[in-house]
Amino acid sequence: MLKRIVLTTLAAGIVSAAGLAQADDETIDETIKVGMSGGYFPFTFVEQDKLQGFEVDVMEAVAEEMGVEVEFITANFSGLFGMLESGRIDTIANQITITEERAAKYAFTEPYVYDGAQVVVKEGNDTIQSIEDLKGKTVAVNLGSNYEALLRELPYADEIDIRTYESNIEQDTALGRVDAFVMDRVSASQVIKEKPMPLALAGKPFSQIRNALPFRDTDEDRALRDRVDEALTTLRESGELRTISEAWFATDITSP
Repeated sequence: MLKRIVLTTLAAGIVSAAGLAQADDETIDETIKVGMSGGYFPFTFVEQDKLQGFEVDVMEAVAEEMGVEVEFITANFSGLFGMLESGRIDTIANQITITEERAAKYAFTEPYVYDGAQVVVKEGNDTIQSIEDLKGKTVAVNLGSNYEALLRELPYADEIDIRTYESNIEQDTALGRVDAFVMDRVSASQVIKEKPMPLALAGKPFSQIRNALPFRDTDEDRALRDRVDEALTTLRESGELRTISEAWFATDITSP
């Protein structure tokens, strides 16, 4: 069965509906609405007016397994949880890390990505080799991200100039406008590999992270979460999650 993918653009100029697949003769009544930023390479990004990335492939596979349609809705990352809470989307696929605060508020699936928080600097900057070296430095993070929370929880957070961005943390680091940025190691490695910017990893990951899909903590949404979890389990056991991961990263990030 071929599902129909519906793409909604909330952030002006981010995506278009070009190249969307068409439904076959079988009607699918149910749609799962998935929020993502469309600006987090290589997990969710736009190239030649097409939304793509690891998260897109995973959610398409999940929807296919569930026998439902998937509607991707893009917005700034900082607004995605508000959209989830208001019911405008059913879940967020944007490398959402399970934290104690989030786990108390949302119903998460089992993790489908295992990673670590990573400091990235401009190539040639050897003054930062570890998280402790961020003292007295200017560090960029995406607004509302888990990495912002990780930095602010450090015992010496008041010694770090933490600057929040909606996007372009890589560019400002490469241009020397900030000393470093923090994101997950997998994404940082791909940015360094694929983008023409002078960046380098600084030291080892400083925090293990597990990423999953959050849902509202209601009976109805927990039931939907359980169905998504079942689909993820089937995809993991069949090897399809691993195949998607290896296509994007040449390694399996879906297992601990």
